[in-house]
Amino acid sequence: MASKRLSKVLALANQKGGVGKTTSCVNLAASLHAIKQKVLLIDLDPQGNATMGSGVDKSNLNLNTNDVLLGTAKIQDAIIKNTPGGYDLLPSNSDLTAAEISLVNQTNRERKLKDAINQIKQEYDFILMDCPPSLNMLTLNALVAADSLLIPMQCEYYALEGLSALLNTMEQVKQTLNPGLHVEGIIQTMYDPRNRLALDVVKQLKSYFPNKVYKNAIPRNVRLAEAPSHGVPVLLYDKSSRGSTAYLGLASEILKQIKSGQDVTSAVESEIDLI
Repeated sequence: MASKRLSKVLALANQKGGVGKTTSCVNLAASLHAIKQKVLLIDLDPQGNATMGSGVDKSNLNLNTNDVLLGTAKIQDAIIKNTPGGYDLLPSNSDLTAAEISLVNQTNRERKLKDAINQIKQEYDFILMDCPPSLNMLTLNALVAADSLLIPMQCEYYALEGLSALLNTMEQVKQTLNPGLHVEGIIQTMYDPRNRLALDVVKQLKSYFPNKVYKNAIPRNVRLAEAPSHGVPVLLYDKSSRGSTAYLGLASEILKQIKSGQDVTSAVESEIDLI
């Protein structure tokens, strides 16, 4: 008898751009697959960077996330199976911009993605959603569909301000559309331990959010930056690189935390006003 899937739906979100969100989404998907998890990555950004970084040509898609959100295709038909990184992909391109406009006048527009995911949720251990770096109808659909948030955060001063805005948005969604939504964890990206400011930011994060900041920080790494141009996760581009090792460690840490069933959400919820 096959074991039951975890069926964990995670939104990788940050309203501040340039924090390594798409990089984290692609490389976490590949790393979770590498540790024997069945993974679906959903690209919700019209830029389609997660699609291209997964080795799929965004300009040559038969179906994409836009078709699923507008109800013109079933999610099962739009998913691309077994990308080079080993995970499945619901791809995206600039067509997705049309979804925002079209969804405005639809009923239950915030739940379109959740309804689609529910059709295939039991087939996966992890469903990762790469959100655009803004609060729009696409991000809102992700927050409604998600069990919890993974927040990639660059270790710099302005990142704290962006985190505060995201947590306030999360609270609004919890009150109206998704009462169970919470922060799964915070991912330190572009981390340089030689940088005093980075160390200070991490110290503040751990003070505000005990048990929420993952121990496996993602370093600044040339191989990690080069991998997207080759259309593969860093695990396939250079398995021995520091970036690859960091994401494998992070994937294992996330899996262990979720399997242990730790309830550490109250740390974030009680500290929102401190930033």
